Amino acid sequence: MSEVNKSFIINVKDLSFKSEQHVLDLIRFLSEALPQIILNRNGNDIDVEMPNKLSKRALRLRIRKFLHKKGLYNEFRPISYKTTESEGYVVKEKKIVELSYY
Repeated sequence: MSEVNKSFIINVKDLSFKSEQHVLDLIRFLSEALPQIILNRNGNDIDVEMPNKLSKRALRLRIRKFLHKKGLYNEFRPISYKTTESEGYVVKEKKIVELSYY
């Protein structure tokens, strides 16, 4: 196994407002789908440590698969972010536009 040296943060604040169980299920799903990563929860953030050979897009794909599997695909989506301190994903609620017709 290669050396663990990449770290990302998944912000699940919006998902935890919906249900705390969804956050726990996401952690369990990611640990089963990608057994080579290390997950630590820190409030509304999930710290992910992963090997260098694993891409960031693989993590995004697994988050999207989880949302699809739980039926949350129409309500939430993973958005990539990068700051000077950290990078990762934010699981945000989709904006829904409701138009009323006469």
